[in-house]
This record gives sequence, C-alpha cells and structure tokens, in this order.
Amino acid sequence: MPHLAIIIPTLNEIENIDPLIQRLDTVLAGIDWELIFVDDDSSDGTAEHIRAISLGRPQIRVIQRIGRSGLASACVEGMLASSAPYIAVMDADMQHDEAILPQMIHLLRSNSLDIVVGSRHAGEGSMGTMGPRRQWLSRLGARISFAVCHCHVSDPMSGYFVLTRAYLESVVYRLSNIGFKILVDLLASSTRPVRMAEVPYHFRSRLHGQSKLDISTGIEYFLLIADKLLGNIAPARFVGFVLVGSIGLILNLLVVSVAYRWFGLPFLKAQAVAAFAAMVSNFFINNITTYRDLRLRRWRMLQGLVVFCIACAVGALANIGIAGFLVERGVAWYLAASFGLMIGAVWNYGATYVFTWRMLRSHRRFLQAVPNRAVEKQSLPAKI
Repeated sequence: MPHLAIIIPTLNEIENIDPLIQRLDTVLAGIDWELIFVDDDSSDGTAEHIRAISLGRPQIRVIQRIGRSGLASACVEGMLASSAPYIAVMDADMQHDEAILPQMIHLLRSNSLDIVVGSRHAGEGSMGTMGPRRQWLSRLGARISFAVCHCHVSDPMSGYFVLTRAYLESVVYRLSNIGFKILVDLLASSTRPVRMAEVPYHFRSRLHGQSKLDISTGIEYFLLIADKLLGNIAPARFVGFVLVGSIGLILNLLVVSVAYRWFGLPFLKAQAVAAFAAMVSNFFINNITTYRDLRLRRWRMLQGLVVFCIACAVGALANIGIAGFLVERGVAWYLAASFGLMIGAVWNYGATYVFTWRMLRSHRRFLQAVPNRAVEKQSLPAKI
C-alpha cells in the first residue's frame, strides 16, 4: 500500500503532466507514493496521455469522469479511490510548490494533525505574480470562509494541502462537493475543532494552459458557504435557484415599468413580455451558475429554454391558483401571496432540475454512447 496518495484534478492539462511528474519524482524520493489524476473528460487528450504513462508506471493512474465535473467532487473521488493513509491535493499547473510536500507530510505525521495547508499568507509565503484583483478576491473569500470553518487558517482558499485518511473518513458524508474550494468544504464539515498547521510557500505562475476561474466560480463559492450555513434547511442548489429567481423578479418589475409606463402597452401585455424576459434570463443565469455541472450547450440549450419556460409557466399558474384559493378562504393576502410564491418556487426548482437539466443531459450522454456501442457490435467476431 502506498504511504502517500497525491490527487490532482485535471481539465485540459496535457502539457503540464510530464514536467509535474518529473518534479514529484525528485522531491518524493524515498517515499512510497502514488499519483491519481482525476480528469473531467479533457478534450486535449489528457486522460489518454496519463494512461500511456501508467503502462510503464503503475503507481500513476487516471480516473476519467464522463458526464460529471467540478474540482471539489473530482478531489473527493480521487481521495476515495486510494487506500493510502496520507493524501495530498494539488493542482496540475505547477503553481503549487511541490518542494514543500515532504515538510507538509512530516508535520502531519509528527504532530498527529488532521490537515497541513500550503499557505500563501502564512510566514514568508506570497501570492507571487497574481494580480491585485485576484489577490483581493482571494482575501475576500478567506474572510467569508471564517463563518463556516472550524479552525483558524490564514489561507482557506488554498487548493494545496495534505490530510489523513482518518480525517477524510470522519467528514466525507457531510461534504457539499460544490465548486473549487475543497479545503473550505473539508474544514467546515468537521464536527470538532480541526488539528491543523500551515507551511508557507510562494505561489508560482501557471506553466501551461489557462485558468479555469470565472464569475460562476465565485457564485459556486457563495453556494458552498450557503450550503454549510443552511444545508440542514435547504439544498445549496435550491438557494442558488431562488437567488437567481430574485434577479428575475427585479427584471420582471423593471420590464413591466418600462413597457407599461413608457411605451404604453396594456398592463397584461407588458406583464407577459416581462414574465418571458425574466424566465429567459433566469434560464441562462441558472445554466452557468446553479447548474454549472449540468450545463447545457448548443442546441440542447435551446431545448432546455423551451422546457424551462413551460415548467415555470406551470409554476406560475400554481402560484396564482393557490394564492387565490387561500384569499377566498379568508387568509391574509400577503400570507397567501407568500405561500403561493413558495409553492411556485419549489415546483420550478424540482421540475426544471428533472426535466430541463438532468433529463436533457442524460439523453445527450445516451446518444453519445450509441455510436460507440454500434462500433463495438460491428467489431465483434461472427459466430461460427
């Protein structure tokens, strides 16, 4: 059994694989280790390249994920695929300094800790050449994370750390697996104070490839924090769906005001235009944020938009019908309206999740698999 498992999530990182392995060979000499890449079906041949390497080096392997994505869930899947007592998580782009790995492992073992974090903010650590805006966002995220983390950590946004298998198994069923910040998830999922330490390092520039961070990454981070704070009350995806719906409500009121008061449209027509605009905007925002891991693309996106609008129209009818029924029974109008909105939101969330994103994505994967099955069938030898 390997003493250490190193988990590296990848997405289009083929140029970084060979130099990363060479550096790990150098710094981990004398340690029995294995390297597990978890690849989200890269289009540049990353998984195939790693499999070719593993033919000669069985301690290096790849888990290629089809139809699912996300850094946090990739890390957890990789960690659970190993039986090593100590597990390291790092990126493939060489921004994390592999030279401190032996020090992190020694600190973890000798002090009976749960986690040792590679920190850019502790001691002589630094953010390197990262721009001022990225540094500000990183520090803002760190401050927000203090609301849920069960320890004091200077760099909770770090994606570079080592932990024990015992600690992983103690928190794994409470993990949210949302977004990119798996360390915050691990620290926030503990039911006791976390025994941890930090090792400073200098954050390096990316060697090859492009950053995967965008605005939806930030939204996913807030969904993670919401899930840790409200997870026992409502799923984080539902919270995100409601927040996007709130944006749609504001857009609805704005469009009604413009169409009705400025352009003189009859109120019902203005309301219909506003409702359609709100539904369209809600669909596209949800597609890149709330349902990023199930994102629809190309003509599937158009199909999804149609199904989304139909499902939300049914939700609107349910909202109006239930609210009207309650008012007729003597319930205060504001309570009836609130209950109607709640029922409509729950319906919209459940129906669009099943029929818009989950079903269309599953259907796409089925169609992608059909040609492969046909090829396999043609390649079978004829029966004698």
